[in-house]
Amino acid sequence: MPLDFQAETLLAAQDVRIAFFDIDGVLTDGGVYFTEHGETLKRFSILDGYGLKLLRLAGITPAVITGRDSKPLRVRLEALGIEHVRYGTEDKLPAAEAMLGQLGFGWHQAAAIGDDWPDLPVLARAGFSAAPANAHFEVRDAVNYVTRARGGEGAAREFCDLLLTASGQYSRLLDTARGPRQ
Repeated sequence: MPLDFQAETLLAAQDVRIAFFDIDGVLTDGGVYFTEHGETLKRFSILDGYGLKLLRLAGITPAVITGRDSKPLRVRLEALGIEHVRYGTEDKLPAAEAMLGQLGFGWHQAAAIGDDWPDLPVLARAGFSAAPANAHFEVRDAVNYVTRARGGEGAAREFCDLLLTASGQYSRLLDTARGPRQ
C-alpha cells in the first residue's frame, strides 16, 4: 500500500527533529516471552529497525524511553546505533525533558509514539504524536496519528516513514537505496 498521509498530518510533523519511541507494544508486539531458565525474549521487526536507521540519516534523532530493561533490548538498540536511551523508566516525561535539554530541542520539535497510559504524558507534550493500531483506546484517542500497522509489526516503520515524508527526506533516501538507474 503506497504512502498516503493526509496533508494536515504531514504539516503537523514537519518540524520534528527528535522522535521518542516506547518499546513494548511499539517496537515489539507487546508480548513478553520467557525461556525455561527465566530469560526474557523479545521479537523485533527488521522493518521497524531500518526505519530508525533512516531517521538518523534524515537528521532526526531516534530516542527510546522504556519502562523495562533487559539484555535482548540493550543488544537490539546497540545494534541499531540508538544513542539516546532511558531504560527502566516508568515516569517518562522527565526522561524526555532531559533528552530535549541535552540535545537543545523543544517539545514542538519532538514526535512520540506509544501504546499505553505511561506514554500519555510524553505524547501530550510532543509536537506530533502517534500510536500503533493496537494501542490502548485512550492512547489512540489522544494522538495525532494512529498507524495502520500493529506494534512490532511495522507500526514504528510507518511512523518513521511519516516523519521522513514530512521532513522531505523520504524520496531522497529511497533514491539512494535504489542506487544508480540504468
